[in-house]
Amino acid sequence: MKIVRRDLIPHGPGSVKMVAEEADDLWIAYNLIAEGDTVLASTFRKVLREDASGGREAERLKLKLQIKVEAVEYDKEDSALRIRGKNILENEHVKIGAFHTLEIELHRPFVLGKDVWDSLALEALRQAADPAASADLAVVLMQEGSAQVFLVGKSVTISRSRIETSIPRKHGPAIAGYDKALTKFFNNVVDAFLKHIDFNVIRCAVIASPGFTKDQFHRHLLLEAERKQLRPIIENKSRIILAHTTSGYKHSLKEVLDAPNVMNMIKDTKAAKEVQALKDFFNMLSNDPDRACYGPKHVEVAHERMAIQTLLITDEVFRNSDVATRQKYANLVKAVKSSGGTTHIFSSMHVSGEQLTLMSGIAAILRFPLPDLDDIEM
Repeated sequence: MKIVRRDLIPHGPGSVKMVAEEADDLWIAYNLIAEGDTVLASTFRKVLREDASGGREAERLKLKLQIKVEAVEYDKEDSALRIRGKNILENEHVKIGAFHTLEIELHRPFVLGKDVWDSLALEALRQAADPAASADLAVVLMQEGSAQVFLVGKSVTISRSRIETSIPRKHGPAIAGYDKALTKFFNNVVDAFLKHIDFNVIRCAVIASPGFTKDQFHRHLLLEAERKQLRPIIENKSRIILAHTTSGYKHSLKEVLDAPNVMNMIKDTKAAKEVQALKDFFNMLSNDPDRACYGPKHVEVAHERMAIQTLLITDEVFRNSDVATRQKYANLVKAVKSSGGTTHIFSSMHVSGEQLTLMSGIAAILRFPLPDLDDIEM
């Protein structure tokens, strides 16, 4: 996210002009924009004009509107952010109080205004402007006859391509058909690899599968690169690494992110630190369950007893139109930091955040055991 201008008072009012430069930035903006905020942006609106004969014709005009936000919608598939609200900026074509939907697009500036820039919004803004926070990882997750290409960013995990090919069983006279079908499948995956994976953006590409499919495809990819002189692959083959998974489906992405060779490539990113924190939480939950808790009530009690060492919380928990609820969690994050603890705010659109969401969206690793937490009703 490019921050063009800041004009705000921390924990007070103000505005920020910003430009979303990639799909991740639209998700960050979605989490920043709340009901009651204002958004100023260019938009297009159909207006009626009188023509020379006295009739009326529709014309699509580019306007600058400022709306008071009533609803925010993020479309993951199209990477689109839509904001609905009432116009509050005087305009000859749109009345004050008229409803309008702004669509925030990549590379087009907008101004976000808030009555209160709380600690959560300020932290999201800081991370949005930090290029080092990106994971920039591509994953080809596959098994024989099926493959998906994922782009794993700092906030969003996006499926870019799915390849399905029917492959006959490998035995007897059918072996020639098997080899032909497997080659066709691998060629289709190579095409998707070239189309969706840009080594100018990503840190590394991971080919992952159960069994030996990943090894077979890796050999095929490098041979095709040499045969066709595919420079992006030839010049970046050291950044293409392999990982074992138990399946070729999306839930196995967490195994990819846990792989030591993958973690080593992205170890200084926000995403890697979150993956490690989640791994530590699950290890603690298995090995010393009295030093791990999850759910709003248990975490709240642990905080009251000054027991939280590491707080894990998803952005979805904050996306609450109730100001008091949002402020409660903002205060929790701030208090844990003040007491020397560590906090990790996970994106619910990231593979690690999806795992945390299944655990209620909030969890903690504790400094000392609290065995009586289980007696408290969730």
